[in-house]
Amino acid sequence: MPAAEIVALLRVWRTVLAAVDLASSSNQHADALLRLAHSRSQDDRQRLLMGVADLVEASGQANSEVVSDLFLVLVGQVETDIRKALAERLADADWAPHALINILVLDEIEIARPLIAKSPLLKDQDLIRVLLEATVEHQIEVARRPHVGATVVDVILDRSEPAVLTALAGNATADISEPGFERLVQASRRIAALRAPLIRHPRLREELAKQLYSWVGQTLRQAIGERFRIDTDELEAAIAASVRAASAGVAPPPQPAPQVDPERDEMERRLIAKLDTAGQLRPGYLVRAAREGRVSLFENALAVLGGYSVQDVRKAVGAEGAELLALACASVGIDKAVFPSMLVEIRIRTGGKPTIGARDAQATRLFDQGPEAAARAFRQALDAAR
Repeated sequence: MPAAEIVALLRVWRTVLAAVDLASSSNQHADALLRLAHSRSQDDRQRLLMGVADLVEASGQANSEVVSDLFLVLVGQVETDIRKALAERLADADWAPHALINILVLDEIEIARPLIAKSPLLKDQDLIRVLLEATVEHQIEVARRPHVGATVVDVILDRSEPAVLTALAGNATADISEPGFERLVQASRRIAALRAPLIRHPRLREELAKQLYSWVGQTLRQAIGERFRIDTDELEAAIAASVRAASAGVAPPPQPAPQVDPERDEMERRLIAKLDTAGQLRPGYLVRAAREGRVSLFENALAVLGGYSVQDVRKAVGAEGAELLALACASVGIDKAVFPSMLVEIRIRTGGKPTIGARDAQATRLFDQGPEAAARAFRQALDAAR
């Protein structure tokens, strides 16, 4: 019976309090809680729950197993508004049981919100659990949390939920790395809601502002022009030329082939290894990396998914013709329907590599042979080229 369980836990705890020689007023408080425990009314349950919180704070016994069990039993028996009141009470507390906080942050969003926003007891792993297990509303609150850490930010970026990315873009205190901020800018090509907060963000650089300029409306272009000393007439002319080229069926001019930044490359390798260990590295991640123009991240992810060296993947990206890259992508389960658009995005950012040729259609047909055959063919082609 729940009341009997609460009474039993309270009696054990009273014994603990007596053993640590607390003042008699604390023991009297515990006696009063025992009397409340026999009541079934919600008002008494609320007084009991808040009374337990008061006594825990005064006694410093939050880490006691019996205290944690007592809180969890009580929370399971009270209504939503009482759990909300408790969450608000504990939002700033550094003495609450960690297990209780982790239960409440997965509760209804109105209960979880103050804790996600402020609780000093929530560590990165706790917030990542919320991102992986809770609703989008909970995830948005994590992205808004002041000074949210780099590890949590990476998980938000990897999950790529539009509403959560938008909340992150509006959080000027979040620990977003330079590559991470570039990912947000690239994501704003498809997520219009990201653009305004990114333009206001204190970490926006001129180079990224120029990228944003071509994707936003006139009002936001004016904001970019006012913030940065850039030639907006030149940008407008470049945008108009791209539109004319697209209308005429001409491919946009490729950018110069980028040089690999060793520091960023190593950061991306660590990120891919972390995703792979967590079981979060899937073919869809490759597609997203290519569409966001993150070629180095794409190469590192493809290498891990396929069990290849990064050097071999980069040979495929820099090859004459797309067949080698098609084999590598087919071997890890990329859908052949998305390969042509991925190829365009990669070529734009690699100076036209892999080179465009009449055999692009043949490269796409290589997907029909299946992942295992594609992996064998990829390795055989590399061996033959050595």
